[in-house]
Amino acid sequence: MRYLLDDLDKVRKKLQDRGLLLFLDYDGTLSPVAATPDKAVFPERMRASLKKLIGLPACEVAVISGRGLDDIRKKVGLKDIIYSGNHGLEIEGPQLKYKAAFSLLYMKAIARIKDSLTAKLSKVKGVIIEDKGLSLSLHYRLVRKNEIPRLKTILRRTVGDYLAKEKIAVRPGKMVFDIRPASGLDKGKVALWLLARESLLRHGEKVIPIYIGDDSTDEDAFTALKDIGITVCVGRRKKSSAQYYLKDTGQVRFFLSKLAGMLKEGRG
Repeated sequence: MRYLLDDLDKVRKKLQDRGLLLFLDYDGTLSPVAATPDKAVFPERMRASLKKLIGLPACEVAVISGRGLDDIRKKVGLKDIIYSGNHGLEIEGPQLKYKAAFSLLYMKAIARIKDSLTAKLSKVKGVIIEDKGLSLSLHYRLVRKNEIPRLKTILRRTVGDYLAKEKIAVRPGKMVFDIRPASGLDKGKVALWLLARESLLRHGEKVIPIYIGDDSTDEDAFTALKDIGITVCVGRRKKSSAQYYLKDTGQVRFFLSKLAGMLKEGRG
């Protein structure tokens, strides 16, 4: 991966005479990673930088998160952007509303898994089971290291039959396991769909996607957009499909400010 701030001139050239669809993860990208999901705050300086991009004719902004739709929309709190929650299972934005439909059997399975994990993990301190309606997240950032193997064993035994019958999928993230539909959308598929939609709305004008994220779930988008846009991993990882990296959320904020300037120059 190359350091994005060393290639700002290349980014500027790619943006010339093109529309931009900017994809942003939330936790670890717009907001520093917090000990628990409810404590992840959207910094005001980041909000100000993002607001400079919203409303520019050349730019559409989409926040794509594993959080539930209502949660991510409340956390960010900005109008006139696209929100995608539950890794794409729910999407809302200007003239856009989508929610994946699942069978009663799937919803019952998710409810049973939640009840079982709640009971079995009740004595493991630090566990947070987040019910996002269409999916579950099992957070273990606050769990003691010596308890994590036990937690993983309980999870594996609880969801084993559902996995074998392909009723659910389990995806690991940063100190979290996401339990979601086996055939559900991922961030890569959502990004490609929104990109195609944006191109249609712009009547065929060339649109370049920029995707910035920090989690393993963002790798689906890095792979999907690798040859058609700019992909950025927050925090340099040894293994990532992203083309570029930024060191932290502070550098994300700096880049967003630079990006607003580039777009204004290009359309000036």
